[in-house]
Amino acid sequence: MQSINRFLYGPTAEEKVRAWQAKLRAEQRTLDREMRQLDVATKKAQQTVKQLAKKGDVKSARIMAREVVRSHKQMDRLSVSKARLGSIGNQLQQQLSMVKVTGSLQKSTEIMKLSNTLIKLPQISQTMREMSMEMTKAGIMEEMLDDTLQMDEDDELEVEADAEVDKVLYDLTEGKLGQADSVKEDLPSLQDQAEDEETERAMEQYRQQLNGLLSG
Repeated sequence: MQSINRFLYGPTAEEKVRAWQAKLRAEQRTLDREMRQLDVATKKAQQTVKQLAKKGDVKSARIMAREVVRSHKQMDRLSVSKARLGSIGNQLQQQLSMVKVTGSLQKSTEIMKLSNTLIKLPQISQTMREMSMEMTKAGIMEEMLDDTLQMDEDDELEVEADAEVDKVLYDLTEGKLGQADSVKEDLPSLQDQAEDEETERAMEQYRQQLNGLLSG
């Protein structure tokens, strides 16, 4: 009888919730992998900043430090997103309890708000869009407006990156590189010296690796 009902009416409310919870756990594992890869790439980039600082290559050190700042921001974004996935899972667990009482799924503004935020994350955007459509059909959410436009990251970095880059440089180089003005006075210019090809290749490699992770 149960199989006949499933064929005629589709999955039960409980089955839908269980399927969504499984998807959420899978996406959390995806974000975990992203964070591990980003952490490895960031540590390599930090090491490159230190090497560039020892050479006195301030310009290249600042370029790599900016990538480190971007990766830290992305790590925070991924961590928060993972927590939000967990919050949706908890909200769905509450829905299961309500189903036993009311026999149907209830509308949830909290799930809608969290889902709308997570759709903006490229790594899980497609899955969250599909789940949101399913939840809308199930009555948990209202149809969302497509307000996923984000502030351009380069513009955002320009607003606050300089201070953060100085701090990263200061921390990574134990105070040898810090404020841009003092750097120009304290460190010799290497503009007339030949570029270290090995360091340049390493810097470009780490930049490309970070950009791939940051672009998601």
